[in-house]
Amino acid sequence: MGNSQLWCILLLLLAIQGEVLCNVYQVGDLHAWGIPTSSNPQIYTKWSKSHNLDLGDSLFFLYPPSEDSVIQVTSESYNSCNLKDPILYMNNGNSLFNITKPGDFYFTSGVDGRCQKSQKLHVSVYGNGSYVADSPAYGPAASAPSYPTVFGSIPMQAASASASASPLLRIPVFVSAVAGIFCIIAVIAV
Repeated sequence: MGNSQLWCILLLLLAIQGEVLCNVYQVGDLHAWGIPTSSNPQIYTKWSKSHNLDLGDSLFFLYPPSEDSVIQVTSESYNSCNLKDPILYMNNGNSLFNITKPGDFYFTSGVDGRCQKSQKLHVSVYGNGSYVADSPAYGPAASAPSYPTVFGSIPMQAASASASASPLLRIPVFVSAVAGIFCIIAVIAV
């Protein structure tokens, strides 16, 4: 086997390995972590249903640290909006939660009153993907003013309908493209 063929095989193996790399998902996609607006009160339920999370993926919560936080809570605390004794407390404004094991994960704002206004997220992750259990139906939106999108909309160029469901990082596509280019160069060089 020639040297160029060996390199080609190694690069293809690298490309295959790239498929097991992890993705980072911004919770709420283009909307920052905050109280849902009255026009989209189920944003986090819809978001979680539209994403398939795998082990090793990460959830990215974006919010102003002086105004909000994210806590991981138990199922009971999630359903009752009990903020006492969180499993995990994150308050730096760029909070990253790494999914290291399968199971149900429950998050809510650490600020009193926001969980009751649907600022909470539930995801179920299994070994090879995820689904989201049906969340309990929420009542009508609270009469308090909705919390605006914290940093405004993020401008996009010709976004497709599926763009919001894609992860922030697309490492496997990049690795596959680079491997393909090197294989073509290796074959031409022979």
